[in-house]
Amino acid sequence: MLPVRGSHRVIESTGCDQADALLKQLITRQEVPGLAICASYKGEAWFSGGYGFANLQAEIPVVPESAVFRIASISKPITAMALACMVADGSLDLQTDIRNYVPEFPQGHGLVNLKQLAAHTAGIRSYKGKEFALNQPMQIADSLELFVQDALVFPPGEGYLYTSLDYVLLSLAMERAQGQPFHELVSQRVLQPLQMSHTVREVPGEPAENQVEFYTRRGNGFQKSVPVDTRFKLAGGGYLSTVSDICRFGEACVKGELLPQALYSEFLTPQQVGGSSTYYGLGWEVSQDARGRPFYGHTGNAIGAYTNFKVFPDQELVVAILINASTAGVQPLLDSVVEALHQSLPAND
Repeated sequence: MLPVRGSHRVIESTGCDQADALLKQLITRQEVPGLAICASYKGEAWFSGGYGFANLQAEIPVVPESAVFRIASISKPITAMALACMVADGSLDLQTDIRNYVPEFPQGHGLVNLKQLAAHTAGIRSYKGKEFALNQPMQIADSLELFVQDALVFPPGEGYLYTSLDYVLLSLAMERAQGQPFHELVSQRVLQPLQMSHTVREVPGEPAENQVEFYTRRGNGFQKSVPVDTRFKLAGGGYLSTVSDICRFGEACVKGELLPQALYSEFLTPQQVGGSSTYYGLGWEVSQDARGRPFYGHTGNAIGAYTNFKVFPDQELVVAILINASTAGVQPLLDSVVEALHQSLPAND
């Protein structure tokens, strides 16, 4: 039986009790091996908890303040913040042809610019075969051989297809424009200024301090996930972090730190394709919840991870949930947890 740890919260409320009970269900029903949650309200800690095991075999419980998870596609908003910082200081222009920095990109693919890559409207294909679980020690540039010669799915700017391969190209352009490795420029421009000290790239064989074990559901239980090397796709899904760091990142967005407000607006505006919204900005999912509250953030699904990050700017509520397993079917319950937290806010802000 997995341990069910309680939550810590600044206030007592029926909504927080409900959120706590829902998260405990995921453990008692053995739907996930372990998870951490952090919610902040108006920049202050509001609700946090650790549930289940960080390591099933060693029976190490999840400690939310320190447990380091794969954050999967929550990596994309972090990349987007670094990209926006480069746009702000003139290091990059979003309308620039990717070939200005990645001449390996075929001429026959037409004009593909950085904005299209960030918005998933460039026409680059998604993963195929075993690419999602690749375990090869490739640098970002090395990974171009996997996909860059493949035909585009649609002409640039004329469709929408979510794919982390867009972010491989984007990160290569960023590091070549900056003249330093991608992970270093993100650290200097985003992680260090926001004091996100637990957010790091994953390096095989060099586990981060307090890194959780990663699992995949097999039948009625969980097995350790197959090893993967995510360094080539760091920008789209290769970072490790804690729920506290992700909340801090969301708080910075609400407060307008690091960037001019106009750039926040540009990156957090859903793109339009064929007159319809993609519900995706530049590196950010942008939508409304079931009650019509606007939010931005990202969900993530990776080998050994399922993640949620939501920022509700009107309520100044930030929620981060990190799970140490790739598991399907839990999103409706996580949405219910977030709704319960909304009901805990003063006067249901």
